Amino acid sequence: MGKIVAFSNQKGGVGKTTSCVNLAASIAAVGRKVLVVDFDPQSNASSALGVFDKRAKGSIYDVLCDGLEASAAVIDVEPKGLSLIPSSSDLAGAELELSQIVIGRERVLEEKLADVKDMYDFVFIDCPPSLGLLTVNALTAANGVIVPIQCEYFALEGLSQMMNTIKLVKKHLNHDLEFYGVILTMYDSRAKLTKGVVEEIGKLFADKIFDVKIPRNIRLAEAPSYGKPALLYDSRCSGAIAYDNLAKEIIQKIK
Repeated sequence: MGKIVAFSNQKGGVGKTTSCVNLAASIAAVGRKVLVVDFDPQSNASSALGVFDKRAKGSIYDVLCDGLEASAAVIDVEPKGLSLIPSSSDLAGAELELSQIVIGRERVLEEKLADVKDMYDFVFIDCPPSLGLLTVNALTAANGVIVPIQCEYFALEGLSQMMNTIKLVKKHLNHDLEFYGVILTMYDSRAKLTKGVVEEIGKLFADKIFDVKIPRNIRLAEAPSYGKPALLYDSRCSGAIAYDNLAKEIIQKIK
């Protein structure tokens, strides 16, 4: 049975989507089957994998709100073994529609993914940068959550709220939800600020920080504009190499 992993952080610009997409690509490249569910109305994961139409039909919105089967929304993308359920701008209204459901509003995504999750080794959900009903749905559907954190001063702001949300979902909605750990992104070993932030994160999470850190890298930032993960855009860049190494670590730790 495949593992469902939510990538979540209510702060934007921390490398959440970048981590979700590039890890998915690196894991698929070593022969695993991976599905990315773009659960963010901004649709950044979709465009990073080559789907630029933000009004496309057959999106996760249609699965959530219009009765489309999840399997009918799946698109095969590159590299081989990687698939996507794209997002659309319509997803921005899904939170309001879900809020009108009296019973089980937090479990809609869990129910919708039931027919596809066992077809993959991993299902990665790219959550929106908020702690609303969409994120709660993702955490309820997931086996575990990964929190990417930018190695900068503001990274720790609101993090306690994120962790409290995970605890509440685990207590009331998903008793089996695991906190898989923290990915340190935009890492610069030369900067004193980076070292200070890493120390503070270490105090909070101790052994829950993945060993591989993701460096600041221009090629990594350029790749989404070409609709490709870094692995296909420039496999030799430091960002792509870091995600390849992190993918190996995640395969070992999440079983």
